[in-house]
Amino acid sequence: MFQNIASGFALFATWMNFFAIMGGMLVGVIVGAIPGMTGTMAVALALPFTFYMEPVTGILLLVGIYKGAIYGGSISAILIKTPGTPAAACTVLDGYPMAEKGQARKALQIALYSSCVADFISNIALVFFAGMIASFALRFGPPEFFTLICFSLTIIAGVSGDSLQRGIISASIGLLLATIGLDLIYGVNRFNFGNTDLMAGLNFIPVLIGLFALPEIISACGKTQKGKDERTSLGKENLSFTEFKRCFKTIIRGSLIGVVLGSIPGIGGAPAAFLSYSEAQRTSKNRDNFGKGEIEGIAASESGNNGCCGATMIPLLALGVPGDVITAIILGAFMVHGLTPGPLLFQQNISIVYAIFMGIMLSSIGMLVAGFLSFGIFSHIADIPKKILFPIVLVLCFYGAYAVNNSMFDVLIMILMGYLGYFMLQFNLPVAPFLIAFILGPMFEDNMRRSLLLSDGGLMIFFRSPICWVFIIFTLLSVFVVVRRNLNQHKKVVRSAA
Repeated sequence: MFQNIASGFALFATWMNFFAIMGGMLVGVIVGAIPGMTGTMAVALALPFTFYMEPVTGILLLVGIYKGAIYGGSISAILIKTPGTPAAACTVLDGYPMAEKGQARKALQIALYSSCVADFISNIALVFFAGMIASFALRFGPPEFFTLICFSLTIIAGVSGDSLQRGIISASIGLLLATIGLDLIYGVNRFNFGNTDLMAGLNFIPVLIGLFALPEIISACGKTQKGKDERTSLGKENLSFTEFKRCFKTIIRGSLIGVVLGSIPGIGGAPAAFLSYSEAQRTSKNRDNFGKGEIEGIAASESGNNGCCGATMIPLLALGVPGDVITAIILGAFMVHGLTPGPLLFQQNISIVYAIFMGIMLSSIGMLVAGFLSFGIFSHIADIPKKILFPIVLVLCFYGAYAVNNSMFDVLIMILMGYLGYFMLQFNLPVAPFLIAFILGPMFEDNMRRSLLLSDGGLMIFFRSPICWVFIIFTLLSVFVVVRRNLNQHKKVVRSAA
């Protein structure tokens, strides 16, 4: 074993590997901070450059871009209310309100520290518990996925704000729009009205950009400017150790949630971020401040989505099954260099595996360095007056929506979603329930129908395993807590009125 570690260190200990992980991280942060330029796009564009590199160098470059992009999405989410990546959608809820209060610097710092801690925990899980976690992830079939998503949908109650009814209305709109496109079970078109562009459904990036960025711009255009040069201050207040200590428990919990969900193929960072956010809100003493600029909310979101990064590599390396779209591209890099991820990789190329592990462990430090460097690059955004910033953001929105599929139809979807978001803003409908339902809706329907097909319509398949029972119990407990909380709030309103 020590000989394998020594040979792995010899493979890793080169300047090219060091520059690959650090440079990839910095590139990923910059790309992730640009709306529409997702981590998937960045890794796919970088893949051809790895063909002539050494296997370890090429793979570490892609891993660095991947991890940097996930963190980078939080920068634009905090500063301009436009998540750079889907995984940062939850960060907007508290990040932008903090920026409006002049606490953008503090928000960026807690996002960075939470991301680094979560990434480190995720890397530890990858190195030491890959086999155990991968075997656990293999136990998830359609019924287990369905009960997990049922539990995740209870998050809607936690992010509905003061009115559960408005949250349910918002979530219903999200579920309705999620049904557009080709039915994955029978291949039937649904709600596409004969338009072939809608067969693939609504792309998440244009929906995300339109829902968050455009309503803010439309609302600002509707206000009368009376000569005031309005701008968002970055703020001079830094994150204190006391504040970080208060968030530490939330960061650890969010990291573990990210590790578990990230190791399950097909889940991704966005559901992990929302689930972590919900658990933080449920247990926090400041739960009423969530959605209004709560630092703990940013810590929960960023630890959840970054906890997935290393964990998505677990099924890839241990089983040869990519955990998400980006790791599927990284799987291609392995194949190009003649490496086959899975059990045989650990038997035939253990030195390369150890070298990759060492580079991945270094990525947490690389993220910290890239984060501090990005402060200097992106901090000037806060100093730009809004009458200049908003047109720039609008151009980026159009570019981001178009760049996903090089399609003007996606730009049209973004504009329509912008007006829907403005409508929701005017009627105080929360955006978070819409997003959760839109993300989880297709997975909810798909796994429910697969389960029913496996059981010929029998409902007992949803109770077939201990995993199903655990998530069913969690779901019932969550619903009970929500109902009790709403009854208590109703009693308080009645008493105050009396």
